[in-house]
Amino acid sequence: MTEFRMPALGADMDEGTLNEWLVKPGDTVTRGQIVAVVETTKAAVEIECWQEGVVGELLVPVGQTVSVGTPLATLLTPGERPAEPAPVPAQAVETPTVDAAHRRWVSPAARRLATSLGVDVDVVSGTGPQGAVVISDVEHAAAHSHAVVPAAHVPGTEMRKSIAAAMSRSKREIPHYYLAHEVQLDPALDWLAERNAARSITERVLPAVLQLKAVALAAQRFGEFNGFWRDTGFEAGSAVHVGVAISLRGGGLVAPAIHDVPDKKLDELMADLTDLVARARAGSLRSSEMSDPTITVTNLGDQGVDTVFGVIYPPQVALVGFGTPAQRVCAVDGGIRIATTLQASLAADHRASDGHRGALFLAAVNDLLGEPDLLEK
Repeated sequence: MTEFRMPALGADMDEGTLNEWLVKPGDTVTRGQIVAVVETTKAAVEIECWQEGVVGELLVPVGQTVSVGTPLATLLTPGERPAEPAPVPAQAVETPTVDAAHRRWVSPAARRLATSLGVDVDVVSGTGPQGAVVISDVEHAAAHSHAVVPAAHVPGTEMRKSIAAAMSRSKREIPHYYLAHEVQLDPALDWLAERNAARSITERVLPAVLQLKAVALAAQRFGEFNGFWRDTGFEAGSAVHVGVAISLRGGGLVAPAIHDVPDKKLDELMADLTDLVARARAGSLRSSEMSDPTITVTNLGDQGVDTVFGVIYPPQVALVGFGTPAQRVCAVDGGIRIATTLQASLAADHRASDGHRGALFLAAVNDLLGEPDLLEK
């Protein structure tokens, strides 16, 4: 018999509230199966089980808040029987196993806003992915019901506290160093414009996807920027899972991962990015997306920021930032001309790498964006 425990869902999560069980005692579970939904300060997260077995006992009832690492359920090997029958939590008995495609989601931020506005979230129509109720739905319902926000209500307060705690830990524990490199973007933008010309708007690839792929390939080449700093030292990532910093409409941000980025074609990455942003803003993410990014990318270019000096998400050891593309006077091939450039920055952990290697890493990102054909492979 083994125990299935509450996973860590990012550096800014110490606990979560069990919203829903999707299995019951006696059910067989397989690796990667979604077995529960947990609400954090940022999202309702689908919890995946990475062990195989038969559900023995549900140890935590729906509605209970527990810390990371708390046993949620027991798993039996096929044919194994529990030592003695154990009662199932009452709430779990009332929660049927529901097909994921037919569940109705309510994002945590939307639920909190609905409570503060006095809106019954059960009667609000959802417009998010899979019919999820998101912040805009609650705001729309509140406007039509003439509800008033209490003066003391500040949306996202708990999320801000969680983010502040994680970033304070990062700056306290991680010896950051910062580097920046001006990237020539014209080759990538020209190549992308030609590639997108014959495609419909929904099929086009954004420049941000090229940046993600370039960072992932560079991280694959310079492994000391792709992994985690544990108590025992640096632990290299077994693959490159790029965390994407996504701002939430209700305030705050999340940085879930797109998995195995170096192995994916640009079209697939574009689809993954679009889906991830939509689900993040609807408050519907998966535990593996929150727990295993090996390096994070933040792009504030659309906010008019020239250079981003980010804070590393522990236990990761690096974060790459991209600023706003702009036309600047540059020396190119021995001459002076106007070129489109952007500032790529690196925040890295000095315990895992040094500035020399960091400079080579950023140079690799620049080189890859200069040869976009390499990103399509």
